[in-house]
Amino acid sequence: MTTTIDKQATQPSWGKAIAKPASEFPLTQLSTISGKIPENLKGSLYRNGPARLERGGMQVGHWFDGDGAILAVHFAEGQARATYRYVQTERYIEEEKADKLIYGNYGMTATGSWWQRFGKSSKNVANTSVIALPDKLLALWEGGLPHALNLETLETYGLENLEGLENHLPYSAHPKRDPQTGEIFNFGISYGKNATLNLYRSDRYGNLIKKNQTTLAGLPMIHDFVLAGDYLIFCVPPLRMNPLPVLLNLKSYSDSLAWKPEEGTEILVFDRHSLELVSRNVAEPWFQWHFGNGYSDRDGNLIFDLVRYPDFATNQYLKEVASGKTQTYAKGKLWQMCLNPQTGEFLEASQLVDRGSEFPIVPPSQVGQNSRYTYLAIHRPDAVINHDLFGAIARYDKQTDTLTEADLGTNRYPMEPLFASNPVNPDSGWVITVVFDGDRESSEVWVFDSDRLDSEPVCRLGLPSVVPMGFHGTWKG
Repeated sequence: MTTTIDKQATQPSWGKAIAKPASEFPLTQLSTISGKIPENLKGSLYRNGPARLERGGMQVGHWFDGDGAILAVHFAEGQARATYRYVQTERYIEEEKADKLIYGNYGMTATGSWWQRFGKSSKNVANTSVIALPDKLLALWEGGLPHALNLETLETYGLENLEGLENHLPYSAHPKRDPQTGEIFNFGISYGKNATLNLYRSDRYGNLIKKNQTTLAGLPMIHDFVLAGDYLIFCVPPLRMNPLPVLLNLKSYSDSLAWKPEEGTEILVFDRHSLELVSRNVAEPWFQWHFGNGYSDRDGNLIFDLVRYPDFATNQYLKEVASGKTQTYAKGKLWQMCLNPQTGEFLEASQLVDRGSEFPIVPPSQVGQNSRYTYLAIHRPDAVINHDLFGAIARYDKQTDTLTEADLGTNRYPMEPLFASNPVNPDSGWVITVVFDGDRESSEVWVFDSDRLDSEPVCRLGLPSVVPMGFHGTWKG
């Protein structure tokens, strides 16, 4: 359900970033606040996230329900230009004209009386992630087709079926790209009597070259997966949806999900080439939104890491974010798992980092391979977990079991860190994040030397207007 917006004086500093809908801006030369843009930093940073959480005085039901807007920052010749634009989805345009919320989404039903809501499908908010193809940018969302955009200007072209997503098959927000072949792997969940896991293998242009399907038990939710060597691994959490209230528009998808730890976490391992199921097993219950990376070790076992939660309280916390004020305790921690791909049996599981963290990433050149460093957003040591958003970024070193942290200062909130490789020396590069400064109520782009994350940023660039905290992005070199 939607709720009337209640602006309270006790709103935390980060809440200012989402207190009102974000403002677009055209391609603009960015001013340098400190430091200097490295000459070898050439490419584009793209970030996606919910930028409008209210219309007509009504607030959306969940942070996931906000209309997606893309930030593009183009680096070249020691300079940077940026633009920020809402994805012009069909239903964004319709609600913009009506100046009111009409359609339901992940955490809200459609507005109006029950008979007005009946039969209305959800709005594709295009707000979760992006993938940069050679000729276009895709704005990704969990439950439907991606939207294609212009790589330079972010003009919306329209829905994209990648030459094979017939019948509007969903295409998830977490594709994995093999750095050697350029192939892209992804999935989507279709719901019927049981859920169907649709697997996709695409060429470097995003066009589908192979598909396969596997039936799942009940109606679970899957947000992400991991590419590990020659395998794709899915950990299906013990969440089950009650479909009838969703079909009748009596409840949102989020409110129809039930945590059922007795079901355990189902482990599915697929051959990445054939997309055929290799093994299926059930492990202890946990929940994860995101995986870091995976690889196959010398014994043929699969090693992968993820941010693991003991239950689904994180969903309530993320629902509260939309109001600008949170109270639910939900702490995710970085774990590493070792799995036998032929049996799906876990051989080892260990916690790597005790600090609350999320959005683990590795350099794009190391996806699916053994990678020494994992970059992630992390809570400051003094954070109050149930009230704060992430206030720092860090690098975890698996070799030395150490955490190197970038201290951004109080009331500054970074987005997921992204890695930009140095074309002159591919083993090094830069870590880039977008930071909201709650004291100055402004947004900046911070660039760090990847090997000196605990030093001052290489440069800080001012953005023309506030870019609210979002979810995922990518770097296109």
